[in-house]
Amino acid sequence: MTADKQYFIGLMSGTSLDSLDAALVDFSAPLPRLIATLNTELPASLKSQLLALCSPGDNEIQRMGEADHQLGKLCAQACQTLLSNAKISADQVTAIGSHGQTIRHVPKGDTPFTVQIGDPNHIAQLTGITTVADFRRRDMAAGGQGAPLAPGFHAAMFRSTEKQRALVNIGGMANLTLLHVDSTKPVTGFDTGPGNVLIDCWCQRQKNKAFDENGQWARSGNINIALLEKLLATPYFASPPPKSTGRELFSQQWLSQQLKCGYEDISPADIAATLTELTARSISNDLQQHFSDCEELLVCGGGAHNSFLLERINALTAPEVSVGTTSLLGIAPDWVEAAAFAWFAKQTLEHKPSNLTSVTGATSGCILGGVYFA
Repeated sequence: MTADKQYFIGLMSGTSLDSLDAALVDFSAPLPRLIATLNTELPASLKSQLLALCSPGDNEIQRMGEADHQLGKLCAQACQTLLSNAKISADQVTAIGSHGQTIRHVPKGDTPFTVQIGDPNHIAQLTGITTVADFRRRDMAAGGQGAPLAPGFHAAMFRSTEKQRALVNIGGMANLTLLHVDSTKPVTGFDTGPGNVLIDCWCQRQKNKAFDENGQWARSGNINIALLEKLLATPYFASPPPKSTGRELFSQQWLSQQLKCGYEDISPADIAATLTELTARSISNDLQQHFSDCEELLVCGGGAHNSFLLERINALTAPEVSVGTTSLLGIAPDWVEAAAFAWFAKQTLEHKPSNLTSVTGATSGCILGGVYFA
């Protein structure tokens, strides 16, 4: 690594299960600088395996081991391609931070646990770069929910001294980070509920498409208020932070169950509109409840490309709140999460905590992740 550069790679594969994001980030300046990015589509067979592992099934250990191996190799290949495209050698990169693919997240109960796969041994071995992974379980060991972790990065990089700012990452799930101008106030962050996951599931089921591009299909429908109220009555939405969720709750099976008993005759487009409204409404409700003096809401994640969803969030948010994307802060919405895990790797190697106890509920700040040296 050259003396004036601090290169790290972040890898992110979220609950949307659409692709693997890789970002090469330079941390030599106060704000991170994206050097190169790469989006790698998950092979259909691997995506199918990962989706199946999100729910209990037969022969899970064998299937998990195979998917762990395959995803680890795919992560390594993504890093190699990223560096080749950027004309950066592996020895210039300090470390890779790999989130892995969450296949089970159970943050409550007598034995809370979370599982992310994508073997970091393969990543380190094939790239020749020290790899940091398994970020969530140390927070859980300290009594936290292991999620969301991104608020730590948001607070370090995006807090404003002039505006009460909130960030919402809309991936498969949506998570909100509340950043007070007063840095002595604790950061608040939590999962508001489903982001794209239900919209994508419905689009795949009805139109055989991975997602509703720009929200055009949902825009053609009408919001069904009765169904929306039923969905919003799910206890998760009313539960107080700290809280986190995943496909264990908001899944295709959950949606099918909600549509029974009187909602079978709603048109598919109206259901798409209602699911989009569910995401927008849950975000705006939580913003109003927990950060009523917010002045700026910035969106990142895949949901930032759904123009109809952004319009609904804007319409439901108080008029004094400006709504935009993280591009205003210098990082395009697609790459904030990957950049965050590059930062987490940096924090780990510097022996610095990166979880926020006010967000996850952990009893202490922790140095997160296991280190797999090159």
